[in-house]
Amino acid sequence: MSAVYCVKEIYIYPIKSLAGISLNRAKAEEMGFENDRRWMLIDVDNVHVTQREYPIMSQFYPEISNGKITISFENDKHEFSIDEHLNVSIESAVWEDKSEVFEVNQNTSKWFSDKLGFECKLVKINKIGARKHESSKTKETYNVSFADAYPYLLIGTESLDFLNEKLEEKITIKRFRPNIVVSTKSAHEEDDFKSFKIGEVQFENIKPCGRCIMVNNDPQKGIIKKEPLKTLSKYRNVNNSVLFGTNIVSLNSGIISVGDEVVF
Repeated sequence: MSAVYCVKEIYIYPIKSLAGISLNRAKAEEMGFENDRRWMLIDVDNVHVTQREYPIMSQFYPEISNGKITISFENDKHEFSIDEHLNVSIESAVWEDKSEVFEVNQNTSKWFSDKLGFECKLVKINKIGARKHESSKTKETYNVSFADAYPYLLIGTESLDFLNEKLEEKITIKRFRPNIVVSTKSAHEEDDFKSFKIGEVQFENIKPCGRCIMVNNDPQKGIIKKEPLKTLSKYRNVNNSVLFGTNIVSLNSGIISVGDEVVF
């Protein structure tokens, strides 16, 4: 008999706001899973670019193999090495957090610019500490990659099931871009998880995650709809923030796998 609380799905999102990759196992690191949101697109003002402004970004699909990342968009593909980057640093930011980044290469930036229809660069975060985020909840500072605020997002299965009971058009967990999906007993109980272990890794819950318009982007079509934010706001609005899933950090590095038990 399998444990009630166990890992059902694992995801990484190598390039911020592009589609994710489903994994059977992943290496947890301080900044998030290995290769999770270590890259992002920035515009001519060095401001990060996301699905909030460009829903079509959900239609870019990454794959990782043999030290390379391949991006598929429509009928075209582009490839670059995980390790490559130019040597000139760029000062960018994710929201209020300043970040030192490096352009991957000019050819990759041109490919994305052509596909998206505006000038942009693909940049990489190159070291731990290149971006720091101060938590409004704990007042502590965390080393993060290009996630909006925290290295990991965890969601319980019952939270999605409870939401889908209220929606006419059912959605998948991909709308919420989790890193870890765990089986649960009741909706949103993950909000109250404190410290817990999965596989080799000890995690700590920081706070429930406030959601934005991006969850209304249908990842299969790249089209913004009214749901699920409209329905969620009716029963998950806390202090003008619509909550779904919870932000967590890892206290050590290690491997977690689908099927691992969540140990409290």
